[in-house]
Amino acid sequence: MSMFTKASTAFALAGAVASAAALLSAPAKADDSKEKCYGVALKGQNDCAAGAHSCAGTSTIDYDGQSFKLVPKGSCVTMKTPKGMGSLTPVKS
Repeated sequence: MSMFTKASTAFALAGAVASAAALLSAPAKADDSKEKCYGVALKGQNDCAAGAHSCAGTSTIDYDGQSFKLVPKGSCVTMKTPKGMGSLTPVKS
């Protein structure tokens, strides 16, 4: 392998690593605009839970206080449901 080929390979690898790092950091920035909102998800539409069940899409009841939905930051506590308002922390049902 020539020195030119080794250098080209090294630059290509460095570029691929930089591209992968940029892709991995992008979702973290998007997540900064969201917050966990407990008690607002319909059954099967939750993003995760505080312990009542495994995780995404597994809630079996509407507006479960232990399940959260990711919502735009700052909007959770203003969301009204038949059971009350959204909460930034898990709510005992």
